[in-house]
Amino acid sequence: QELEEQYSPSRWSRRLDRDTVVRAHVEVTTAGTRRAQATVQTMLHVPYGDGDGEKLDIYFPTDSSETFPVFVYIHGGYWQCLSKDASGFAAPALVSRGVAVVAVGYDIAPKGHMDAMVLQVRRSLAFLVKQYSRIRGVYLCGHSAGAHLAAMVLSTDWTEFGVAPDIRGAVLVSGVYDLEPILHTYVNDALNMSREVAQRNSPILCVTQAVPAAAACEVLVAVAQHDSPEFRRQSQEYSQALRSAGWSVSLLDLASVDHFDIIEKLSEDTYVLTQVILNMIARA
Repeated sequence: QELEEQYSPSRWSRRLDRDTVVRAHVEVTTAGTRRAQATVQTMLHVPYGDGDGEKLDIYFPTDSSETFPVFVYIHGGYWQCLSKDASGFAAPALVSRGVAVVAVGYDIAPKGHMDAMVLQVRRSLAFLVKQYSRIRGVYLCGHSAGAHLAAMVLSTDWTEFGVAPDIRGAVLVSGVYDLEPILHTYVNDALNMSREVAQRNSPILCVTQAVPAAAACEVLVAVAQHDSPEFRRQSQEYSQALRSAGWSVSLLDLASVDHFDIIEKLSEDTYVLTQVILNMIARA
């Protein structure tokens, strides 16, 4: 019962009741994505594999004749809802600064299972860097379940993919980095993970020693003031595990936001996390 509560982010919002906050999140991100698609040059539903869900939406900066950094966004939804079609809301604030934005689609549960989702996200990145020679640095960003998938990308053995993406930054927002507790909650009803699958796909158990390529990657673990204590603990412990392994990592605890508006506000130029991301890209 306690775990169910801790892993129900909507129960911890102070702004709205639990049903309203989820509905509002879908509405805000969908409307923001529609606005982005109306104003930004895009290529939508680009296939990176043969599966139905294996598609990318790409938002190009105004001048894409030059090389450009790319911000790869992996959506949340507890691996079982949301999609890339509501994942372009941050594009206007970033493309105006010369950053391309890519929203990654993957097969959510029950069709997708955990091993497959992790592989899809890795393959989407391999496809991107093979397809676009003008990319100047990749910046991963994931929210909630998407932060889990982005963190799994950090532990990828790229030799299997025949490519070495130049991942210079990762922004992990309100994520889950140890899947063990999820096994004991309603979230696993659709995922149907065994303990073995959960362990194999827990970023905190897959932290690799920072090789030179990883040492050059700046990791930002962000958590909301109104995330649950469990979500906050997971963020702290994962950032500590990365730091112990020699990664360059910082933990950002954002005041006055909850599990949902912490990411929704990326559509705003002046939002602190938007600024932090732009500064990270400018530094590299």
